Amino acid sequence: MSLGLVRLKAKADRRLRAGHIWIFSNEVDTKITPLGQFQPGEQVVVENAAGKPLGIAYINPNTLICGRLVSRDVQYKLDKSLLVHRLNVAMSLRDRMFDKPFYRLAFGDSDNLPGLVVDRFDDVAVVQIATAGMEAIKEDIIAALQQVINPKGILFKNDSQVRQIEGLDEYTEIGAGDVPNQVKLIENNAYFMAPVIDGQKTGWFYDHRMNRQRVLNYVKDKRVLDVFSYVGGWGIQTAVAGASETLCIDASEHALHFVRENAALNNVNSRVNTIKADAFNALRDLRDEEEKFDVIIIDPPAFIKRRKDQAAGEQAYRRINELAMRLLTRDGILVSASCSMHLKRETLLDTLRQSSRHLDRHLQILEQGHQGPDHPVLPAIPETDYLKAFLARIVY
Repeated sequence: MSLGLVRLKAKADRRLRAGHIWIFSNEVDTKITPLGQFQPGEQVVVENAAGKPLGIAYINPNTLICGRLVSRDVQYKLDKSLLVHRLNVAMSLRDRMFDKPFYRLAFGDSDNLPGLVVDRFDDVAVVQIATAGMEAIKEDIIAALQQVINPKGILFKNDSQVRQIEGLDEYTEIGAGDVPNQVKLIENNAYFMAPVIDGQKTGWFYDHRMNRQRVLNYVKDKRVLDVFSYVGGWGIQTAVAGASETLCIDASEHALHFVRENAALNNVNSRVNTIKADAFNALRDLRDEEEKFDVIIIDPPAFIKRRKDQAAGEQAYRRINELAMRLLTRDGILVSASCSMHLKRETLLDTLRQSSRHLDRHLQILEQGHQGPDHPVLPAIPETDYLKAFLARIVY
């Protein structure tokens, strides 16, 4: 094996030795090892300033994060063999936690597979590639998945805008076998059809599994409002758990079609209703109509996608949670979640505090949640700890 060489500047190896795997372009000694000599996705040996090997990384000379370590042993480059090993290690955790094959099989950096996400829907694998390094070994990824889980179909859902940063095209294509437009899954004793080909992300959001389970203890015989419902991940489960009525709000008619399909799949369609509308407008309309709900779930898309969105995003979280609090009954339950990695947990908590005081409500935090164990956190990379959820009691 003959690989190129990247040498880091003095002290630039500290983060890597502490457990991080990213290399920034300004950390490379470009006088000794110019980045321009490499092709996007090429694998190289990384050395510290003294010439000591640190491992193997794949390189993209055109991005701020120009390298990601894929192995700390220079004998093992990222290929089918290493992919099989890493996927087996990842699957051993998922099989320990879940009794059915519905989970996130690979969570990028946290599973030593930077730039790769794989969601498993029994015999269908939905793959997202975010980096040129992973794109370069796409065929190896297919072969490794076939060896590890032998799925009937592999779908590449590579339509994320983050690929533009890496100079990659966006596309959705079947990599192997057959993949239907929608797949069946089971979560917390409820059944769902997820639109893997034309839905959001991989078609489903496994990260909130444990948080959805938490809220089920509070919904028996209650009136529930599920805002930003998508295909009903939260709402359908509350109906299955005995909610007297569940109202799902989403701006997408395509998503609400699946809410109704999933309600029928679980024989709860008589207790599930939908509203197609912008969430903020819908909540204001419900307020004007003097509607009240016992449990309200606020699980929006990321309001803060980039740091420049911080102020506007925090204000959006404040507005949506305050609107929700106005719709709660006198002893209501609010589930407030955020998938924005730029929003700190304490900031969301303070947002809830401020909103409750502005409305003269008494706020009690009953439970806190984060992403499930199939989305493990790598302590050295704070960005892997992105999901926040608070289950609160609002009294007035």
